Amino acid sequence: MARIEFFFDVASPYTWLAVDRIVEVAESTGAELVWRPMLLGGLFKTVGNTMPAALAPRGAWMLADLGRIATQTGTPLRFPANFPPNSLGAMRACAGVPDAALPAFARAIFHAYWFDNLDPSDPSTLRAAATEAGLDPDAVLASLADPDVKAKLRATTDEAAKRGAFGAPTFFVQRDDGDEAMFWGQDRVDQLTWYLGAS
Repeated sequence: MARIEFFFDVASPYTWLAVDRIVEVAESTGAELVWRPMLLGGLFKTVGNTMPAALAPRGAWMLADLGRIATQTGTPLRFPANFPPNSLGAMRACAGVPDAALPAFARAIFHAYWFDNLDPSDPSTLRAAATEAGLDPDAVLASLADPDVKAKLRATTDEAAKRGAFGAPTFFVQRDDGDEAMFWGQDRVDQLTWYLGAS
């Protein structure tokens, strides 16, 4: 079976715009989709990258670009005033939930931040996302202080860097024939889809 590893951080607007697409691609191609929470700020620090909006002209372009993509794809997006957020709590929570519940939990946090303009790491946001995903909110909040969860998030972030990631979303794709490739960005999902069928 083909496999798509989806390295994400809820702080990334382009990742939010890629979520529905990559889920659809996995479903339509039969590929296994594995959600891999990482800390984008940690990745940037490790590889020496900076967020796109740090450059004023690019930041202005990015706002217009995001709006066009959201309109084109029908993805709900209201750019938050508190961008970039501190996503550490949100990503630790994502790292701590069971794999089966992670897609629903992460999507709830994405929506809370990128449409409802809520702090993604606020306990109330995490509680609501946990409830929506059918999880115990108290257990989710308790996981934030779990040393194993902290280590898991660090390890996944380090793994992403070692494998060549430098931003989000990053997809590592393994085809049925064993060939592997990395794709970065919401605008590479079409190429990723082509690659899956090119074996």
